[in-house]
Amino acid sequence: MEIPVIYNSLHTYLLIAALLFGFGIYGILKHRSLIGILISAELVLCAASVNFMAFNRFLAPDPVVGQVFALFIIGLAAAEAAIILSIIIAVYRNYKSIDPEEPAELAG
Repeated sequence: MEIPVIYNSLHTYLLIAALLFGFGIYGILKHRSLIGILISAELVLCAASVNFMAFNRFLAPDPVVGQVFALFIIGLAAAEAAIILSIIIAVYRNYKSIDPEEPAELAG
């Protein structure tokens, strides 16, 4: 009896990316702190990166395209994290809390 190879198929990677995306969206909707929302957004970007790499590995004729997109997503995630963390620090300095409801009260 032959054991099915599931670790080297496109469906496995797409399932992992879908799970990461689902956890990220759930975290964005349910977390009450800005740090938790940031981590959840990083999970969503990681899911997109896994999708690009999986399609690059199994379907793309040029192997560089998916890797370039994944590196671009990683750079975008790093820039996003730096900007959001600086915003979180500024909010904490003004409100002494990182609860996302307090700055929302300023909207008017």
